[in-house]
Amino acid sequence: MKTAKEEVKMLLDRLPDDCTIEDIQYHLYVLEKIQKGIDRAEKKGTISHEEAKKRLSKWITE
Repeated sequence: MKTAKEEVKMLLDRLPDDCTIEDIQYHLYVLEKIQKGIDRAEKKGTISHEEAKKRLSKWITE
């Protein structure tokens, strides 16, 4: 597992040289949310696509 510092370095290397601080903040925010989702899935598990469709069916109309 990479450290937070390593993740940030990799992110900065992937961004264009003319990106703004706001661009960097946005990408850090997205990276954090993705990592939190992965951590939650590892701890609490996931549900199947069919179960997700079943749970959402009351809000979705086709």
